[in-house]
Amino acid sequence: MNKDYKSIGEDVFIHDTAIIKRPHKCDIGSHNAIDNWVTISTSMKMKDYIHIAPNVTIIGGVESFLILEDFSFIGAGSKIVCGSEDFTGKGLIGPTIPKELRVITYSTITIERFAGCGVNCTIMPGVRMAEGSVLGANSLLTKDTEPWTIYVGSPAKPVKLREKDIILENAKKLGYEF
Repeated sequence: MNKDYKSIGEDVFIHDTAIIKRPHKCDIGSHNAIDNWVTISTSMKMKDYIHIAPNVTIIGGVESFLILEDFSFIGAGSKIVCGSEDFTGKGLIGPTIPKELRVITYSTITIERFAGCGVNCTIMPGVRMAEGSVLGANSLLTKDTEPWTIYVGSPAKPVKLREKDIILENAKKLGYEF
């Protein structure tokens, strides 16, 4: 399974239909799953116990970066936009256009420990999902989140706090201390 990944841990499942355009720019930890029809075009660091569900698209080019910390997740059909172009008319748009004629924003999206998004969510460039925060189904995240908070809507707004004690206790059973 190595496929020239920068690094890859143990107990890793990557579906045959997943497209990881630059595996040499991807660190993949242990106990991770990347499901069918996932496309990843960015550089990436996955820590441990992470699931990327079917039909997820992670875009933004090699200059952009996705960091997935321990126990994070991305729900089916979600779009993680780590990099994008300026659509206001300051340049031409599209990957076939020379870079000097485009205005491109590259960024890092970080999904911290125990954080993640439900199905069909979109996360925009530069966003940091704080520890334990979650994004409800069909939501659009354009700003950083607060720890252990549930967000929903388009644009996403905080609606409730999560209880973290059981989550942290279960992680300890797997040898993780926080």
